[in-house]
Amino acid sequence: MSVAPAVSVCIPAYRGAAHIGEAIESVLAQTFTDFELVVIDDASPDDTAQVVMRYRDPRVRLVRNESNAGVQANWNRCLELARGRYFKLLPQDDLLAPECLAREVEVLEADRDERVALVCCARHIIDRRSRKLMTRGYARRERGPIPARTVWRNCMQRGTNLMGEPGGVLFRTALGRRIGGFDASIGNVTDLDCWFRLLLHGDAYYLPERLASFRVAHGSWSLDIGARQAAHFRAFVARVGANPAFGTNALDRMRGRAMSQLNTLARLIFYRLVVR
Repeated sequence: MSVAPAVSVCIPAYRGAAHIGEAIESVLAQTFTDFELVVIDDASPDDTAQVVMRYRDPRVRLVRNESNAGVQANWNRCLELARGRYFKLLPQDDLLAPECLAREVEVLEADRDERVALVCCARHIIDRRSRKLMTRGYARRERGPIPARTVWRNCMQRGTNLMGEPGGVLFRTALGRRIGGFDASIGNVTDLDCWFRLLLHGDAYYLPERLASFRVAHGSWSLDIGARQAAHFRAFVARVGANPAFGTNALDRMRGRAMSQLNTLARLIFYRLVVR
């Protein structure tokens, strides 16, 4: 058996033909080269698999599910099949900057005592043509560690995922498996739920460089989706509140519920006015 890579970048794919090629190319362009790229096609009815098979790089591995397993099962299969000691889940529409793996791996490699549970970064928001619309990051934070308890309270108080989407996050594969992987039972907060549980085992480390890009497309955010997004965050607040290990209080959670409504409205306005 070949030597295991340092990093497993895994793309859980479904109907991804439009953008998955660009996502793959962003991984293959990394300055850090000790990685594997695993694409798990969740029985897509389009040309997703055919697009992936165009890439002959030996680090690229395509796995195809016989039937559609859904988000939770496919994300967890990514974690199951990963051979690297570090794990990054990259959504099929999103991109990595060339220095992303190098910068994030550097942090975890230096963390000999494993006090850091995950590394996250600032990122670009891009449209379907990969044009940059805006940037997002952990507000008023410079490079460095952020205590887990601070992250939990900040996310609750601001009603949002301050650590960002999966493409911008790197964590140890073993820890991801230890916490039980991904839980998609509250839809739109699947990633944030995982980040919270990872942070039960260490702190976050924030990189202010824009090392990933999160894609949004016109038509992705109807009023119905927006309403469900706020409802999902409220359900997540209830879950967090039921676990005293997260150390949030009633005021944090009340503010989180209110802010999630405002955030949803702001996103809907932004996507409808700016995204084309």
